[in-house]
Amino acid sequence: MEAVIAATINIFTTSVIRYFLLAGIPFVLFYWLFPRKNSQRKIQQRLAAKKDFLREVWHSMTSTLVFTVISVVILFTPVRNITQLYTNINDYPIWYIGVSLVLTLIVHDTYFYWMHRIMHHPALFKRTHLVHHQSTNPSPWTSYSFHVLEAIVEGGVLLVITVMMPLHPLTVLLFTVTGFIINVYGHLGYELMPRWYRNTWAFELFNTSVHHNLHHSKFKGNYGLYFRVWDRLMGTEHPDYVKEYDKVQARRFPVAAAA
Repeated sequence: MEAVIAATINIFTTSVIRYFLLAGIPFVLFYWLFPRKNSQRKIQQRLAAKKDFLREVWHSMTSTLVFTVISVVILFTPVRNITQLYTNINDYPIWYIGVSLVLTLIVHDTYFYWMHRIMHHPALFKRTHLVHHQSTNPSPWTSYSFHVLEAIVEGGVLLVITVMMPLHPLTVLLFTVTGFIINVYGHLGYELMPRWYRNTWAFELFNTSVHHNLHHSKFKGNYGLYFRVWDRLMGTEHPDYVKEYDKVQARRFPVAAAA
């Protein structure tokens, strides 16, 4: 029991530090130190209030606690017996770490898309997902700002991926870090993609900060997390997405737009 308590404290502490580093550094850079320098990258020109940031951090801490409990349950209770977690990294080829990471992100995107759409059902939205959508002008702090019940469902993907496929704890760590970095970018409030990105195959596949920002401002459409695939297949991508993306990029690169 003492080992479980110690592990819980360690996981929670590490997760909190990770949150404040990975969300805090972009926040400091874009919202405190260089807001004018990056003003052309700002997706919504208005600014969120300090009370919004404080609310987001508070809910993010409760979400982090929920994610910690889920991790402890998977790692230190009989639930682990139904997972395919392995501790000997040599049980599978080293390259499998990278392959399994990609697979976890694909599974997570599918899980998130359908969970997200369900959360927008009127019977659930006001009771759960509304907490996240209080941030109509999201910031990096928004990334984990969930109602407790939504955090439980969000964190449930850890059980799904560990049951579905063999995963080393290193892969799980890389999955949580990679997913959070992408999540911070989606909620950043600033578009970072370079000028040339618009005409690549990647633009057709991956989401951008504008993509998810539009979901926060319009409340409908753009339910995907990492990819545009499910939104395009199911006809739920917001019809103004490409136009809004081009508008932001035209503001950033006026000479190129004029040409």
